[in-house]
Amino acid sequence: MVAPAADADGARVVVESGVVKFYFATGKSDLAVDLSAEVQNALNEAAAAAKAGKKLLVSGFHDSTGDAAVNAELAKQRAISVQTVLVGLGVSETSVELKKPEAMLGSGDNAAARRVEVVIAP
Repeated sequence: MVAPAADADGARVVVESGVVKFYFATGKSDLAVDLSAEVQNALNEAAAAAKAGKKLLVSGFHDSTGDAAVNAELAKQRAISVQTVLVGLGVSETSVELKKPEAMLGSGDNAAARRVEVVIAP
């Protein structure tokens, strides 16, 4: 598979400190098509943890531009897209906890705010 896209506003997936982060293009809920080996390994590790009884926390984020309700719904749809990937890896839907979408406040980068994170619950 190909490494994540370099386009700062495009869909891509990265792993940072054990957290799988799915980034989305503005106004879209489409996942990046190509995943690096590192991302695949992290997703497989998360799936194995879920199959062993751990919860996977899926948190959607959005930037603070535009309509807040539309942004929250888009963040939710993005989180559901990620949940679908995890279920495709054999994770039970009951092992995936979708957290309420969160707005990124402050001086953060809007492209960085349009993301979904997957964390293995302690």
